[in-house]
Amino acid sequence: MGDAPLKLVTPVPEPRRPAVRGHVRGWVNTRRVVSIGGGKGGIGKSLIAANLGIALARRGKRVVLVDADLGGANLHTTLGLDLPRRTLSDFIERRVERIEDVVTPTGIENLGLVSGALDHLDAANPRYAQKMRLLRHVQQMDVDYAILDLGAGTHTNVLDFFLVSDHGVLVLVPEPTAVENAYRFVKAAFWRRMKNVAQVFGYDALLRSVMGSGSFKSPVELVATVTERDPDAGANLARQLAGFRPRLVVNQSRTPQDAEIGLAVVAAWRKYFGLEMDYLGHIDYDDEMWRAVRARRPLLVERPDVPSARAFGAIVDALLALDAGPRAGELPT
Repeated sequence: MGDAPLKLVTPVPEPRRPAVRGHVRGWVNTRRVVSIGGGKGGIGKSLIAANLGIALARRGKRVVLVDADLGGANLHTTLGLDLPRRTLSDFIERRVERIEDVVTPTGIENLGLVSGALDHLDAANPRYAQKMRLLRHVQQMDVDYAILDLGAGTHTNVLDFFLVSDHGVLVLVPEPTAVENAYRFVKAAFWRRMKNVAQVFGYDALLRSVMGSGSFKSPVELVATVTERDPDAGANLARQLAGFRPRLVVNQSRTPQDAEIGLAVVAAWRKYFGLEMDYLGHIDYDDEMWRAVRARRPLLVERPDVPSARAFGAIVDALLALDAGPRAGELPT
């Protein structure tokens, strides 16, 4: 059941609810959902999620960080917090009805935390209904930004969280294996997206037939073949897939060449997949980042003056610039 294609739907707003503890109030659709993902562990996803959340909160945005690394949660540690009394487990297991009920204050104005599930062996693989409920509630929180810190790898749960976001942010470090894993992750997310679109619009049989008819070097070739068989289906498929536009951040860059890896990845994605990707920027390697982690303090709180801290401001500028434009089209209900 956990591997079933995700039925992406536009959430239906629910009635407003009373204010809850923390920095999140009410109950309407989230303005933006940002997922921080990548192909492997140890590349700094949690650090980036936490510091981007702080940077947005300091600009007056209402932000909730959601530790969606199911089964391996550590975002609370990155923020210098003890494990909260209530976590995502309480919501997944329906000990509370609303995700707002597990939001914990972080001590930073405008920033709340939904700590990850740690107390269940099966927390990393929620049932389909549990996953859909979690996604729906995240999309309906009354905040400016909900930032999801995802687990590593290409499990379908990770891909689905990445795909429902307004901004799916791909993190990589300038190492050959990390770059390979990043390509693997974004390719897996794309094919997951394509299957979702085919299921929603009833193109499953057509897509299977086309994919079984030969090998395709890029989605452009695949969509062209679909269009030959069914022009309306091909046009709709192309339109829906155009909304798949990952964002990219390079972490721990040590040289100008490291920073330019982001541009190379974007160019390669466009060349071989025929799709666009936005390079949000790079974060320089900084010993102060390491010291902040050891001190269990976010970098933007501990050392907001260092270059790596300022890099988060530039990345937030890039995100806000993207948000100033129209939101990408959504799949219909």
